[in-house]
Amino acid sequence: MADYICPNCKMVTYDEEALLCHFCGESLQKSGQGFLGRIKYDNKKIIWYFTIFLILLSLILLAIK
Repeated sequence: MADYICPNCKMVTYDEEALLCHFCGESLQKSGQGFLGRIKYDNKKIIWYFTIFLILLSLILLAIK
């Protein structure tokens, strides 16, 4: 069972599906757990360049086929 600590009031919430703290109502900040939330780069331009490169590469491969 996962427990989440509220960044605002520091109380522990044991509800896995809760997005808001049961005590103070602030966000538990769970939205940053996805792929883009885990990236540690300070410069987000790297992500955009990589995404554009993959799209262009896929279009080139589609045109060749």
